Amino acid sequence: MFLADLKPGMEAKIIDLSKINQVARRRLMDLGVSEGEVVCCKALLPFGGPCMFETCGQCVGIRLNEARSIFVECEQS
Repeated sequence: MFLADLKPGMEAKIIDLSKINQVARRRLMDLGVSEGEVVCCKALLPFGGPCMFETCGQCVGIRLNEARSIFVECEQS
């Protein structure tokens, strides 16, 4: 499953960041978005806009194109 597939309120663990470009990966890692981190989908903006996720106590907006390249594993509750 990819990060873009999450619905608001769903949590998932990031498994693979290797498919996004190096600059975007570095920026995400600087914000605390790294492999093994748990993210929670907060909002999906309409018309292909960015996705908003919470991780490490902060909200991060990620372009839909990049969210479609980040592989995640859903957390079971």
